[in-house]
This record gives sequence, C-alpha cells and structure tokens, in this order.
Amino acid sequence: MSEPKVIVVRDTAALADEAALRIERVALEGTPERPVNIALAGGATPRATYQHLAGRCPPWRRIAFFFGDERMVPADDEGSNYRMANRALLAVTPLEASQVHRIRGELPPDEAARQAEVDLRAAVPGHPWPVLDLVLLGLGPDGHTASLFPGDPALQERERAMVAVHRPDLPQPWRVTMTLPVINAAKRVLIVAADRDKAGVVARAVAGDPSIPAGLVRPNGGELVWVLTEDAAAEL
Repeated sequence: MSEPKVIVVRDTAALADEAALRIERVALEGTPERPVNIALAGGATPRATYQHLAGRCPPWRRIAFFFGDERMVPADDEGSNYRMANRALLAVTPLEASQVHRIRGELPPDEAARQAEVDLRAAVPGHPWPVLDLVLLGLGPDGHTASLFPGDPALQERERAMVAVHRPDLPQPWRVTMTLPVINAAKRVLIVAADRDKAGVVARAVAGDPSIPAGLVRPNGGELVWVLTEDAAAEL
C-alpha cells in the first residue's frame, strides 16, 4: 500500500473546491455503459463539497452514487445523510433515479444493512469485495469515519460489506456503515477535514494510528488522499 497523499488548502471554500475537482476527474473516467461508482459521506465538510460539485459540469450520466453510511431515519429526516446529499447535489443535477443507491434508513437496521450490501454487490464489480472508484469520507473528532467508531465491533468485520452499528450516546443511535474491507478495496479514498479541533486526530490518522478508525483506512493498492485546511493540518 502506498503512503497517503496530503493536500493542504487555505480554508473550507478551497477544500470544497479541491475535493469537488477530484470527484469530477474521477467522473471523466466513466462511460454510460460503465459508470464510475462513488460513495458519498455525511457531514458539513462533505456538504460544501457537494455544493461545489453541483456547480461544475462533470458527465453526470457516467456516475453512480452510493453512501458510505446512513442514520436509521426516514429519507426526509434532518439527520439523514441522503437528505443532505440530495439537497446539496443529487436533486439539483440531471441524475436518473437509478444512479442513486441510498441506504434505506426507514427500515430496521439489520435489514437496511442487508439490502444495502445486496445492492452494492450487484451494482459494483469486484471479488471478494466490490471495488468502488472513489470513497469520500469525513472525520469525527474521535477519529471515526463513516459510522466506524473507536472500539466498535464493526471494525473487526471481515465478511460483510455493510453492517448495522448502535451508538446509544448519539442523537441517531442506529446507523448502517460500509465496512473497512470495502473502503480499503476502493481505487481511491478521499478524506476531508476542516476544523482546528480535529488537528490532533488528523495527525494520528494520517500517521496510521490503529487505535482510531480513520487510521485503519489504507487502501489495498489504491490511493489515499487527505484534503485538509490549514487549521486541520496544524499538527502534521
């Protein structure tokens, strides 16, 4: 596996533009017959990226969108990652419904995870794991990424591509997340972080600290790129 590439930009607007540019470049590799498969993230920093991407003109028919994780809430709930991405990007671009593969947060968690895995494996080629063209991730202050949290059993999962996660301390305690083997099977992983209070955990994750989930993201033969603001990169 190659060393992660770190790109430091001035502020959140520059970060969103850089990340959107990188997604657009991946889209150019697709064709209508073989679209590129991109997994989206939740969170404020990815939202700005989606807004910048919506203002660009990638070949939209060459992209299929998936989600790295989702809260177990209805699709129109304020906590839904799909709702956020739909408002910022999906609903304001010329995408067909078949190009968007959402995790069904209105279902029981285990059923939502099962359906999401079936959908992912049917749509994305690769064995033993689907090989996504790009996985976009955010970063939590505790080092979590997607809905993979420190100490959670989901970090040890080596058979399933999508699993249910329960975090009773969170506002939306039930989640479905993509597992580490799928993330690390991707051709590219792009992690974005913008806040100064995440600088310490950013430094640990970039260094590959195995005690935090983001430090375990190391694509097997793929590319790992961090796009950081100067604030988030302050402790590198």
